[in-house]
Amino acid sequence: MSLPDRAHLYARLQTGLAELGVAASADACELLLDYLELLARWNAVYNLTAVRDPDEMVERHLLDSLSIAPFVRGDSLADLGTGAGLPGIPLAILAPERTHVLIDSNGKKVRFLREAVRTLGLANARVEQVRVEAARGHYDCITTRAFATLGEMLTLGGHLLGPDGVWLALKGQLKKEEVLDLPAGFVAEMKPLHVPGLGAARHVAIIKRRHTQEHAA
Repeated sequence: MSLPDRAHLYARLQTGLAELGVAASADACELLLDYLELLARWNAVYNLTAVRDPDEMVERHLLDSLSIAPFVRGDSLADLGTGAGLPGIPLAILAPERTHVLIDSNGKKVRFLREAVRTLGLANARVEQVRVEAARGHYDCITTRAFATLGEMLTLGGHLLGPDGVWLALKGQLKKEEVLDLPAGFVAEMKPLHVPGLGAARHVAIIKRRHTQEHAA
């Protein structure tokens, strides 16, 4: 299926990106809409996302994902529990110079991810079908989109964060208790996000390793 009124969605996307302060080329914007079109097509059969309205998909999938783009750092990124590729695929489209690894254990979603990477020509993205706790490697940046509490996410995937890496956890309402209940060795900072067109509250928890000076001498 094709997106209805693609020109309208393109304008909505560009306006939202400008509000976020995120720069994207015309080619990148077209590719982001190609991704939504592919997602809508697969969603009709595989039910990958509950969001069906194209305008809402621009806001809740593309703009929500790209709201954390200013906080992404480094040359490698792993998106844990990526599902239909959110926020990993929009971030990969925005930054072709960075390597993006999309990690999920669900076979249905992984089939879609592999087709999306192939169809969209994302040479900077690869898909791994594995449980988070069994994944290997070290990454400069890790992204997650509210699949568990911060403590649970770090317990499962903290081993993947590089020594100077940053973990960006997209959340709705972020409870203070979550930030206080992190595994030893991690520290988090909460920042509110304004996603254009999205009425719901959004936050990003920016998590880093707590460095000690005990070996500095």
